[in-house]
Amino acid sequence: MSLSRRIRARFRRFMERPGTTVNLNPFRSQLPKIAERGQELADLDDDALTAAAGEATDMVDICAIGREAAHRALDERAYGEQLLGVMALLSGHVAEMATGEGKTLAAAMAAYGHVQRGNGPVHVLTVNDYLARRDAEWMAPVYRLLGLSVGWVTETRSPQQRREAYAADVTYVSVSEAGFDYLRDRLVTDVADRVQPPLTTAIVDEADSLLIDEARVPLVLAGAVATEMDPLHAATALVRTLAPETDYVVAEDGRSVALTSDGTARVEEALGGIDLYDDANASQLFAVNVALHAHALVQRDVDYIVRDGAVQLVDEFRGRVAQRRRWPDGLQAAVEAKEGLAATAEGEVLGTITVQSYLSLYPHVCGMTATAVLVGDQLREFFTLEVAVIPRHKELIRIDEPDRLYASREERDAALVAEVAAGHADGRPVLIGTLDVKESETLAGALRTAGVECVVLNAKNDAEEAAIIAEAGTYGRVTVSTQMAGRGVDIRLGGSDQSDWDRVAALGGLLVIGCGRNDSRRIDDQLRGRAGRQGDPGGSMFFVSLEDELVVRHASDMIPPSPRIHPDGLIDDPDVDYAVEHAQRVSEGVSFEIHRNTWRYHVVIEQQRKDLAEWREQILTGDAAVALLSERAPQLVEDADEKVLARIARSVALHHLDRAWAEHLAYLSEVREGVHLRALGRLDPLDEFHRAAVPAFLQLREEIERRTVETLSETEISADWQPADAQLLRPSATWTYLVNDNPFGSDLDRLVSSVSRRLR
Repeated sequence: MSLSRRIRARFRRFMERPGTTVNLNPFRSQLPKIAERGQELADLDDDALTAAAGEATDMVDICAIGREAAHRALDERAYGEQLLGVMALLSGHVAEMATGEGKTLAAAMAAYGHVQRGNGPVHVLTVNDYLARRDAEWMAPVYRLLGLSVGWVTETRSPQQRREAYAADVTYVSVSEAGFDYLRDRLVTDVADRVQPPLTTAIVDEADSLLIDEARVPLVLAGAVATEMDPLHAATALVRTLAPETDYVVAEDGRSVALTSDGTARVEEALGGIDLYDDANASQLFAVNVALHAHALVQRDVDYIVRDGAVQLVDEFRGRVAQRRRWPDGLQAAVEAKEGLAATAEGEVLGTITVQSYLSLYPHVCGMTATAVLVGDQLREFFTLEVAVIPRHKELIRIDEPDRLYASREERDAALVAEVAAGHADGRPVLIGTLDVKESETLAGALRTAGVECVVLNAKNDAEEAAIIAEAGTYGRVTVSTQMAGRGVDIRLGGSDQSDWDRVAALGGLLVIGCGRNDSRRIDDQLRGRAGRQGDPGGSMFFVSLEDELVVRHASDMIPPSPRIHPDGLIDDPDVDYAVEHAQRVSEGVSFEIHRNTWRYHVVIEQQRKDLAEWREQILTGDAAVALLSERAPQLVEDADEKVLARIARSVALHHLDRAWAEHLAYLSEVREGVHLRALGRLDPLDEFHRAAVPAFLQLREEIERRTVETLSETEISADWQPADAQLLRPSATWTYLVNDNPFGSDLDRLVSSVSRRLR
């Protein structure tokens, strides 16, 4: 490494050193006491240990008893560093613990501690169903010895199974399933139909991913509603005939597309000579625009895959299929039309809550991840959480090489294949991380052409993930993967049984190679973290080109006109190194600003949801509906049977409340999509959104009350009354999904992005 590169690397490490992380000294001072208490516990039989577990409340007892229980149940004795992580979680922090440092066991011990401190039940929130069930079953023997019950929830579980799982002291559940259950519980008309108890404590696994990357993702409960999407299929066929540059132009940032004047004329002629921008043709304009976005901006095997006759979105942060996720605003249907598939129903939104808003409902939140420091400011701003950096149990001996920068992607990939082939010839296992499905398959083809057999892991074969990852450290194995291999996996040298550990370790351990830089340094760090587990040898390097999207989008104007380039395309220029690092920082800054801006809009919606939910609870569990009638229609109260009227009034009021809230959400969605246009008139879009949202909500309660009284006044109050008698029909079917950010972003997001570029 050149002197200038070493200086830059040291400066980067200095700048990234946490400045306001949690002081671990108070926790370290407890370790000798925990060890002493542990010696006393070793003499107890299992029944006595369980009895002691039920009486523990202080930090020392919780850690000592939890460690002893894990040792007996799993033959795993928590290290001192793991105990520091447990204490950080019990203190309400985010524990940054490196890969392989035992986060799963630390979370179980912390969950036990929170229950003993009266903060139960505890929900351990995971990123997917597989981890929820795996971790619950893995830690179940520990919980039993501690005298606690444990349950797990996945998408396939019935309402009764969910109710039983949530009744346990500790429940493992993906954040999306927990959020969906919350939304469904908010629409019940009988308290007995709820599945979740009151939310108390959340331990968030992969905390930076769920609290930051997916924080603004809305969870949606939808109901059946008749929609007409046929114009999209006609528009899709039409946009296929349009020529890029001539008929439409894609913006420089690749996030928006627009018809040219020639393109508009062609479209209008094809649609029968209409004026596309006439108000009467709004539906056709919408169809053409969304079909054009699907055609020009959304890429198969990058943004989505087609599997089992359906469009399945790919999670940009994990590289795997994003279960039950769809794009909003007609884009999902447009992509389905593009692929010749029937459009799936989006439905009417009955209830929605962002991941961030849902997690904010827990009075106690803590979490763990291998990469938290880089988003420490965001964790503090959005969740008032501090990061506790837990030291490794064994020294990291992984060798992280500086980036290898090339002028073109072709030269980058050729060099990468040569590097892999050289390592493979010696038998060294190699894990290659790519940015998307298409790139993983292209690179795998290039490796096979070079005589290097490899295994591919991407969203198309995610069912085989566990088996593929388990053997990625095997002698001679080459694995090509999307970001799927970046989180929640543990690669053991020598294979799953570690039988070849010595031979692989002698070769330098697992070599991790990144094909291009991600938009976030944290994702790159997660990939690096697959190597060097628990003191294992390992290495990492990233191959980057000046044609990579990240560089083109955020640093094209920073590349010197004549960088030093070797004959093979390798660039040796510190200014180019800096440009790539700068591009990542700009990308992270744009994401942060979009997150912050989106949250500002959701604050008012979330407050409105809470206010309405409180009133709904009063109607559901109390006599608020009858009280309303006593005030607005006293004659009805005097003439009817008290119990019968209470039941009917409750049903009618809940129906109109839920109906009005769905209409209000639809209205806010329309306002949110169009409010950015106010900026053109030098008005603050957020202020304008509030000007529309607040008065609309203030009128909502009056409207609900009016509809309720009107319905009851026209209804015959009788013991056999049913909602259908008053035409109060709820959706015939409901379903849940997550709204994925449009890959090209909203107009407001693009505005934020453009401002960030101008300020850099």
